[in-house]
Amino acid sequence: MITQTSLPWRLTRLGVGLILFGIGVALFVIGDLGLAPWDIFHQGLAEQTWLTFGTAMILVGVVLLILLVALREPLGIGTLANVLVIGLVVDATIDIGGSPTNSIVRVLCTLLGPIVVALGSGFYIGARLGPGPRDGLMTALDRRGIAIWKARTLVEGAALACGLVMGGTIGWGTVWFLVSIGPAVQFFLHRLDTQTNRESS
Repeated sequence: MITQTSLPWRLTRLGVGLILFGIGVALFVIGDLGLAPWDIFHQGLAEQTWLTFGTAMILVGVVLLILLVALREPLGIGTLANVLVIGLVVDATIDIGGSPTNSIVRVLCTLLGPIVVALGSGFYIGARLGPGPRDGLMTALDRRGIAIWKARTLVEGAALACGLVMGGTIGWGTVWFLVSIGPAVQFFLHRLDTQTNRESS
C-alpha cells in the first residue's frame, strides 16, 4: 500500500519537485530581468577567476556539500538528484521557451519563476530524501531555530552580497527573487513536508 510517507510516494514527490524547481529556474532565466542571487554569485566568481559559469556552479556546490557534512546536515538521494536533474530540466525548458521579446511574457516568467521554484522546493525537500547543496544551508539554519523564510532570505542575501562584491550584475528580478523566495518556500514546505503532515495527522 502506497502512503504519503512510503518510499515510492516520496520518490515521486522528489521527481516532481526537482522538475518544478528546474522549470522555475528556467522561467527566471527566460525572463532575463535580473539573475537570481546565487547565479550572481556564480557570475562574480567566474569573472574573478579562470572558472566558467558552469564550473563555478559545480565548485560552489562541492564546497557547500562539504560544509553541510561539517554541519551534520542529513543528506541523501535527493541531494545527488538535485545536482543531476535540475540542470537538465533548466536546459530543456530554456530550449523550449527560447528568448521571448514580448515584455509581458518576460515579466510573467520573472514573477512566476521564484514561486515555481518554491513549489518545487516544497515537494522535493518535503519528501525528506535530502536537500540540495544550497537548500541544505537553509534547512541547517532551520534546524538551529531560524524560521525557513528567514533562513532562505539570509542565504540568498549572503550570496547576492558576495556576488555583487565580485562584479555580478543585478536587475529588478533579482530583488523580486530575494524578497519572495523565502516566504514562498516556507508556505509550500509547511504544506508539503511529509514529516509535518504525519505529525499533524
